[in-house]
Amino acid sequence: PEFGPYLRDAARNTWGLSVNLDAREVREFIIQNSLMWLRDYHVDGLRLDAVHALHDESPTHILQELAEAADALSAHQGRPLTLIAESDLNDPTLILPREAGGYGLTAQWSDDYHHALHVAVSGETVGYYEDFGALGAFPKVWTEGFFHNGTYSSFRGRDHGFPIPPTVPTWRLVTFGQDHDQIGNRAAGDRLSQSLSTDRLAVAAVLTLTTPGTPMLFMGEEWGASTPWQFFTSHPEPELREATAKGRIEEFEKMGWDPAIVPDPQDPETFHRSKLDWAEAATSPEVGVDHARLLQLYRDLAAVRRARPELTDPAFADCDALSGSGADSDDPRARWFVLQRGELSVLVNLTGSSHTFAVAPDAVILLSAGGGEVEPVITAASGPDPSGAASVITLAPDSAAIVAPARP
Repeated sequence: PEFGPYLRDAARNTWGLSVNLDAREVREFIIQNSLMWLRDYHVDGLRLDAVHALHDESPTHILQELAEAADALSAHQGRPLTLIAESDLNDPTLILPREAGGYGLTAQWSDDYHHALHVAVSGETVGYYEDFGALGAFPKVWTEGFFHNGTYSSFRGRDHGFPIPPTVPTWRLVTFGQDHDQIGNRAAGDRLSQSLSTDRLAVAAVLTLTTPGTPMLFMGEEWGASTPWQFFTSHPEPELREATAKGRIEEFEKMGWDPAIVPDPQDPETFHRSKLDWAEAATSPEVGVDHARLLQLYRDLAAVRRARPELTDPAFADCDALSGSGADSDDPRARWFVLQRGELSVLVNLTGSSHTFAVAPDAVILLSAGGGEVEPVITAASGPDPSGAASVITLAPDSAAIVAPARP
């Protein structure tokens, strides 16, 4: 910054001064640096971090200019190049085609899907999770992509987001149950595996890998890694070390977390605690998470997703969802869901008791998970069913099943 106009005083963000995107030299440096990774180092794609913090008053936004340059390089090299934006704006402009007034990026993060899934399996409703405790939160992200698409956000104290046009393919949203931000930005860097049972983790896996979007896994998630993922740094400047630690504690206070449990980012042990224990992936301890069982489930889910075209159908119009609550209707952890992908159904029971779902007469179980490994079966409905279904399936608490009509 001392030798060029890289930063500007007119706009600030969480990290300080904004990048001076109105200067052509700065824009060109950023674009050419991005192309270097794609062209010279044969990288397949780039994740563009925190694009909501970019301040650009130029006639053509730098993200659009970058997308145009990447598309030109893609055509020249004869291979697809991917640009994925991380943004909390819930603005489909990022992924709309340029012909429709968008920037033409390949995809964008969907934090809303994560938040709705996290609340459904954990019941946590502090901070920005408070908006996702409603019964209809997860069904909405399943069918519409964003939960906040112009709706009021109690956490932000204002309306937030924009609706995704139904013509946008569902795969343009990258969806996940855990990622580096959502774990690393917790006070103790704790994963879901440090608070949930194996059965609940299994349900989270089903919701992650049957998503209408493009599913993403965080390292170690596939076996329920017990190691935390804590924020660590190695800043040599004392003032930067102090500012980083202070800023994180202030953020955690907003979430209602205890600052006393926050590890020191500069302590080497914070880094070492966050390294995966690869050996545990094959273990099934008597107490705690059954890592081997979870890993096999993720493999089975990947196989089902590959085999069933309904799970990669890109149309929002083919997504539908129903939800209900258990005996404790106010508990966000006690819900059941019927999630449709065309004729395929993802049935989820997170209530405290068994729940019976109506299914098609010719339905078969493609996969079941959770429920203490009790295998569900499809049976004929006894007595008149309100839905008119001839068959039903009963799921144990904390379990899920994928069902679909039998193929001829």
